[in-house]
Amino acid sequence: MRQSIKTKKTFGKIGMYLLLSIFLVISVFPFYWMLVGSTNSSDKMFTSPPTLIPGDQFMTNLMNLDETVGIGRVLFNSLFVSGLYVVLALVVSATAAYAFAKFEFKGRNVIFTIFLLSMMIPYQATLIPLFQMMANYNLLNTYFALIAPQLCYPFAIFLMRQNFLAFPSELLESARLDGAGEFKIFMKIVLPSMKPALAATSIFLFMYQWNNFMWPLVAIRTADMYTFPVALSTLSGVSYTDYGQMMMGISIATIPIMIFFLVLQKHFISGMLGSAVK
Repeated sequence: MRQSIKTKKTFGKIGMYLLLSIFLVISVFPFYWMLVGSTNSSDKMFTSPPTLIPGDQFMTNLMNLDETVGIGRVLFNSLFVSGLYVVLALVVSATAAYAFAKFEFKGRNVIFTIFLLSMMIPYQATLIPLFQMMANYNLLNTYFALIAPQLCYPFAIFLMRQNFLAFPSELLESARLDGAGEFKIFMKIVLPSMKPALAATSIFLFMYQWNNFMWPLVAIRTADMYTFPVALSTLSGVSYTDYGQMMMGISIATIPIMIFFLVLQKHFISGMLGSAVK
């Protein structure tokens, strides 16, 4: 009987690991295909059977991509816009979420509900008003135009608010009785305990801005202001597309996201689990 149970458990583990291995291969293969494509010429991308071995065109594709879009400038634009956006959007999200979670004022829940309902508005519906606003103030083709319109990100505020709700209000009252001001309480007491939530929100904000395509495409007019999504879109021609260059560009654009996530991975998991439990 015991031997039968052990056998079932063993086969169960083997089946689980086999299933997980299949999902792992399915998940990793697109990244492997991307890397292989970046080392091969465009004509080898769709051969039959497909080319699954890295080639010798890595430097050629890299040099061609640099000549076409200017990797250094595009990388700087994307890193500068995404990095500054994360910092500023975190300030907006954290302060707004703290106000919704810990301050009592008339209509708080109604305002927050309306705020969440704004997430249902199609993003494309806001492009024309945003474009007209930026054009009226001569802000098109500037970093301000790329960063400012998305600073108030509803999901980030919602995620932060869920974590702030679990913070003990008694600690805030004790700090107020000791004479601490609201700004000091927020900076010295509340925020240090919210590092996992801040890390999780940072990853969402960074990925959102890094992959943002539609608004930069509308707001940018010159090639020297291109971010990675806009620059990569120019690689697709009407009659011919160099897929070696495109795969190289996608590979380079993926690296910062992976690094950012891996650095904050531990805090990200803690922040998401904390938000779910709280």
